[in-house]
Parts: sequence; structure tokens; C-alpha cells
Amino acid sequence: MNRLQTERLIIRDPLPTDIDHWHHLMSDPKTMTYLQDIMTHSLDESRQNLEAAIAAAKSPERVQVFFAMEHRATGVFIGTIGYTVTDLTPLGKFAHVGYFILPEHHGNGYTTEALREILRFAFEEDNVFRINTGCLKENQASERVMQKCGLIKEAERKAFQWHEGQMKDRVEYRLLKDEWETM
Repeated sequence: MNRLQTERLIIRDPLPTDIDHWHHLMSDPKTMTYLQDIMTHSLDESRQNLEAAIAAAKSPERVQVFFAMEHRATGVFIGTIGYTVTDLTPLGKFAHVGYFILPEHHGNGYTTEALREILRFAFEEDNVFRINTGCLKENQASERVMQKCGLIKEAERKAFQWHEGQMKDRVEYRLLKDEWETM
């Protein structure tokens, strides 16, 4: 079982006992505003999602590398963070990072702190060569997390994604292992 720590957080593989928090996170309309394609609509859907995350964590060929985040001092569940391996190359894995945090924990720097540790883990322990991620341009808080963690903007895609009844712009960021090593 993976268990990472930062100054304020424990970042660990998901557990069956996370179900109530997992459901609250995955079914919360505010949290899932930008992730409507994976939002759950019932406790049963959330349970299936959690069971898939637990199974992925046990896989020796792990492709979905997502973790539960909790406050180190209180044990309070904050959200999830991690990456999906999208390609394998002779230089290492390509991965797409994602994170979502319960609204009551927004603005505390937890996501930035957790993403820095996820980048360290990916590059130092999981043979990741390239990390990419992005968000709708209007999601300035998410973009700011990427910037604070040293990710490099690669693209701004105009009218790229249909969301809430209209086309919206998207920004894309990346970080290569050698770029991370020189930060």
C-alpha cells in the first residue's frame, strides 16, 4: 500500500472505509463541476468507483494511480489526487494528473502541497517521464495550482470543450522529468 506524507497531508491508496467521504466527493455538484463525466449519482455508483480505485491500487501493472488525501493531524478526508498512465515509452511513463478537493477545503493550499508530492512520487518512484494536465481556462484555481507546482503551459485551446451549454477555452500544462529535476 502506498502512503505518502507531506507537512500537513497523508496521501494514501483508497480504502473500503472511505466510502462515505468518497461518495460525498464524487457526487458533490460543486466539486464535480468540471468533472461531470465521472460524477456519481448514487451511493452504489460511488461504491463501484471506489472499488475500481482499490482494485487499480492493487494491480501490479497499475495504470490508475489515484490516492485519497487526508489531513495528517485530524484524519479528515480532503479529496483525491493522482494520475493515469497514458503511454509507456523507453524513457518512462506518460501520465495525466488530476485532482479534486471537497469545497470546504478549497483555498488552504492542500492541492498544491499534494501535487508537489505526487510529482515527486511519479518522477522518483514510478518511472514517469512526462506529466500533463489541463483545465478549462475559467477554472483559475486549478490553473494556479499547476503554475505553483512548476508545470509549464503548452497550449491554450480556444473553444475546445463543450461545458454547461457552451464551448469553452482550455489550457494545457506539462512537466518533464528533467524539468522537474532542475526546479
